[in-house]
Amino acid sequence: MGFDQYHEPAEELPQPTRTFARLCASLTEEAEAIGWYEQRLALETDPQAQAIMRDAQGEEFKHFSMDLEFLLRRMPPWREIAQGILFKEGDIVEHGEEAEAEALENGGSGSGGPAADGSLGIGSLKGVTR
Repeated sequence: MGFDQYHEPAEELPQPTRTFARLCASLTEEAEAIGWYEQRLALETDPQAQAIMRDAQGEEFKHFSMDLEFLLRRMPPWREIAQGILFKEGDIVEHGEEAEAEALENGGSGSGGPAADGSLGIGSLKGVTR
């Protein structure tokens, strides 16, 4: 069975980067499951079946949130940008632009990435190198 979360040879990637990739894949899977339950709930008419699916979707919310927190703890620039967007009233895109600009201006609050050199090997934000 192949693993398509890697875009570079897995055996060449440091273990922290491989762990990071696994959690990115898990985050994607949890988001997909949340969407599947949302579709099922939109069509289901049996109240007991709805309750079971709603409970299962809640588990996916929890797993998604745990995966995201793990990833954000290991990628300070991502966390900094997320903090400028999440849980704020107002225009989401505007908050995103402001958070990204501030993170770039601050140099991303340090690299903190999972690779040995602090990067994910995918380049920096907006082409700015550190």
